Amino acid sequence: MSITTEPAGPNGRPSSSKNRKTLPAVTIRFAGDSGDGMQLAGTQFTDTSALLGNDISTLPDFPAEIRAPAGTLAGVSGYQIHFSSNDIFTPGDEVDALVAMNPAALRTNLKSVKTGGIVIVNEDSFGAVDLKKAQYAANPLEDGSLGRYRLVKVPIDKLNAAATADTGLGAKDTDRCKNMFALGLVYWLYGRPLDATMGYINRKFAKKPQVAAANAKSLQAGYNYGITTELFQEHYEVPKARLASGLYRKITGNEAVALGMAAAARLADNELIYCSYPITPASDILHELSALKNFGVMTFQAEDEIAAMGAAIGAAFGGALAATGTSGPGLALKGEAIGLAVMTELPVVIVNVQRGGPSTGLPTKTEQADLLQAMFGRNGECPMPILAATSASDCFSAMIEAFTIATRYMTPVLVLSDGYIANGAEPWLVPEVDKLPRIVIHHPAAADEDDEAGFMPYQRNGDGARPWALPGTPGLEHRIGGLEKQDVTGNVSYDPANHERMIRLRERKVAQINPAGPAYLWNGPQEGDVLLVGWGSTYGAIRAAVQQLTGEGVSVASCQVRCLNPLPEQLGDLMKRFKHVLAPEMNLGQLRMLLRAKFLIDIQGLNKVRGQPFAISEITRGVHALLRGELAEHPVSVDDGPAPLIEPVGDEG
Repeated sequence: MSITTEPAGPNGRPSSSKNRKTLPAVTIRFAGDSGDGMQLAGTQFTDTSALLGNDISTLPDFPAEIRAPAGTLAGVSGYQIHFSSNDIFTPGDEVDALVAMNPAALRTNLKSVKTGGIVIVNEDSFGAVDLKKAQYAANPLEDGSLGRYRLVKVPIDKLNAAATADTGLGAKDTDRCKNMFALGLVYWLYGRPLDATMGYINRKFAKKPQVAAANAKSLQAGYNYGITTELFQEHYEVPKARLASGLYRKITGNEAVALGMAAAARLADNELIYCSYPITPASDILHELSALKNFGVMTFQAEDEIAAMGAAIGAAFGGALAATGTSGPGLALKGEAIGLAVMTELPVVIVNVQRGGPSTGLPTKTEQADLLQAMFGRNGECPMPILAATSASDCFSAMIEAFTIATRYMTPVLVLSDGYIANGAEPWLVPEVDKLPRIVIHHPAAADEDDEAGFMPYQRNGDGARPWALPGTPGLEHRIGGLEKQDVTGNVSYDPANHERMIRLRERKVAQINPAGPAYLWNGPQEGDVLLVGWGSTYGAIRAAVQQLTGEGVSVASCQVRCLNPLPEQLGDLMKRFKHVLAPEMNLGQLRMLLRAKFLIDIQGLNKVRGQPFAISEITRGVHALLRGELAEHPVSVDDGPAPLIEPVGDEG
């Protein structure tokens, strides 16, 4: 760690004669009431860090209730940012600095702060009523309970009111600017310039100059407060990361899904029709696509999930690239119509942004518990390809791959994301358009008038796909629907032997699909003591855990499965090369169940269903417990309460 001094300066880089320390990485969490603007403050800090060239990973954490009572534990909203000068894969295990705008935010987030970490609190919000709402018996700012941390008490309410007093706004409106004061203070503390956020404020409130002025004054006041007070003996700098050359932007998973869909339409020289019903946390996909009308994108907000799926099927029948998006409860509602897409063999892409369940469950929290629903959640023998994005940026590639598979094999394709991927942000290397793979679509031409046999809608090619005939093409009149079809002709058929034949043809078509991208991502040696097998958003924590464990001398590798149906055939041989196979999942062992059934290998589970992603330490501690032979309960979680289990997979009585 190097220590330098920095001269005073204006509104760009932080200015101070105090010591400045260079750090490789920092994790910050903004936390407050759901109306305190913590998501905005976190997003602006993330955007600024991305512009400075840091590698970033974020974890927005929303309250489950739409509007919980102000100041209560249920209403706390948080935003965690991990920014670094090196490659990072998670939002960070421990928090270096917590900004707590009220007692409830402090109480719910303090356990994540490392010993010796910075805790910045808005001391104006620690009145008797506020403390009671947060279930504090005594004021933690005064009773010595925060002695493990570097406590910084700031009267944010008063300082924000003073900074915005001359704007002409009322007290209620100026109070909404206090998140900018906190943001300005943290900008100074961690060497971030104000320019990007000042620009955002001016654009956002261009038609409300008083509001723009108030936010700008509060941001600058927070920054100046860091310079002029003696609360901090030092401040910090995180140098830019060494990333591959190219054009980067910050992207969330839902943004990447939208851009990937739009890019797929361009690569296929087709239009995209996205049919959806708003549901957390998938709604942003609809919002993002609705702004892309100039790129041949049409969005349709349906009255319910069933209508959205039906409309997508209609769009595919008409020849468009058709897609729909939802979350777990919505996928259940779409189930019957997805079966119709399987029966008619039409290319529809379905995105499921998983959240905590069952039922309404934890709508703003993350989970991976829809895998078995994706595999089997339809009546009858109803197979379909399933892909799982591993990160926010990977969602872009996953969408292009999904449309490639759907149109080549004439099948609906399900892509699994989750709330952590959907809302989390990371740097994305914008691809070169000319290097993206084209999506080649073949529509049969008009039929020959001399062809007495006529058009055969279920005449299959070498991939097992039937022809995608456009309605209105002369001579290609045909009928499709939910009733079983006669092989080749497509006529309605109740023949038992034909039904089994069609069932097996559809199953064989999915089973022989060649993924349009990597079927799995491998990290580490090809054999050893432990193989971590995961899918979806556990990729970052698993990969970081492998790095840490390798540094400790553990022989470990990881395999992140992207193509969940069909599963990669070589996966069985790869798993057999390791003494132990451990599957970390944010469910009770769904991938583990599928892998055991297919490959007959003893796989053990590391399972977490708390609405939060895995921490790196949870996985590393789980691996060490596995190597010690501890297969019962083990405290792998940093949270209070019952710990996740490392479960045996032998004789489970």
